[in-house]
Amino acid sequence: MTPSDMTSSDRLLQRMMTLHPKIIDLTLGRVERLLGELQHPEHSLPPVIHIAGTNGKGSTQAMIRAGLEACGEKVHAYTSPHLARFHERIRLAGQLISEDFLSELLDECLEANGPGEITFFEITTCAAFLAFSRTPADWTLLEVGLGGRLDATNVVDRPALCIITPVSLDHQQYLGDTVAAIAGEKAGIIKPGVPVVVGPQTAEGLHVIEAQARGKGAPVLAFGRQWDAWEERGRMVFQDENGLLDLPLPNLLGPHQIQNAGAAVAALRHLGKGHDACEAAVTRAEWPARMQRLRRGPLPEAAPGVELWLDGGHNPAGGEAVAATLARMPKRPTHLICGMLNTKDVAGYMRPLAGQVTRLYAVSIPGEANTLPAEATRDAALSAGLDAVTAPSVAEALATIVAQAPEARVLICGSLYLAGSVLRENG
Repeated sequence: MTPSDMTSSDRLLQRMMTLHPKIIDLTLGRVERLLGELQHPEHSLPPVIHIAGTNGKGSTQAMIRAGLEACGEKVHAYTSPHLARFHERIRLAGQLISEDFLSELLDECLEANGPGEITFFEITTCAAFLAFSRTPADWTLLEVGLGGRLDATNVVDRPALCIITPVSLDHQQYLGDTVAAIAGEKAGIIKPGVPVVVGPQTAEGLHVIEAQARGKGAPVLAFGRQWDAWEERGRMVFQDENGLLDLPLPNLLGPHQIQNAGAAVAALRHLGKGHDACEAAVTRAEWPARMQRLRRGPLPEAAPGVELWLDGGHNPAGGEAVAATLARMPKRPTHLICGMLNTKDVAGYMRPLAGQVTRLYAVSIPGEANTLPAEATRDAALSAGLDAVTAPSVAEALATIVAQAPEARVLICGSLYLAGSVLRENG
């Protein structure tokens, strides 16, 4: 982006990137200080549903929002990272935040913060809380940025409900190198007496989450115990103590989305919502870069015979989810265009994909300082058993595939940052 292309909010966000020497530095002290300067907007939010987990947070949030909005309710939503524009992170009563309002709030947060150190995520989370506190709505959906216990969103004393989606290995440098340690960080969002919906977990992860919930007197609604969800005869079946629901399959693709939908339905049922809300949750949710079919824009137009997909999964569980989704699709030569960050378990992501893919084209992520070089991504793919080569860019990789297999299936994958770059370039 050139200086002439930058909006007012772009310039303010750029300033915010310079307020702390580290991008990630987990603590609540700085965000609590700034919220105090802002007169504690976090105390004036519509009822909060707080969502943590390694995988499925965004999809689960999108489904809950679809279900609540089907009841005619207004819903705020906070998510990260964004894909194409920062505004995607803050949704006010169903609409993305406007440029003018975002700029006003960012300016207010910068002034209140003064010369103090604060991370980009912390100060922008404060801006989101300001926006939510000043806009009427019925609900606030807060997605944790990283971890839970020390995440900037974890300043709400009494949410209406907490949700923990599946926990697996990711961000070990910040959260710990075992599933149990990471689950302990995620479970840090649990509040005294507040019910917590728990998605599918490993035995060790569930043990840690349940122990923390017991210690805080928080009722647990856990997958496989208080609720269940599965596919049967091309439908999704949900069961809890209130009985069975027969629902369509989620419109978000992949077998893992049945479990995400189950957590969303469990949450909606706990909130007293009926069948129509639950059906809307699974049929109306929209969530970009989660096995998203690209049908319009320069990339699909350059490959009219190709079935083109985009996915932002980036850890071993994400690789397993993509592989399971591909396995259920009609057989077709399948090529990956893959770019990843150098902080990820690249081999762990690649390994499940080996049996589903014809060839992988490795690319570097444009404009991303932490991109893994294309050559390193290629080498990791080769070691995981995939046929892999490098390409200078997504567009050039796609052109090569079209020349060799004009009716192939192509999945652009490996990182939300690559997905965001693709969505920006594709218009």
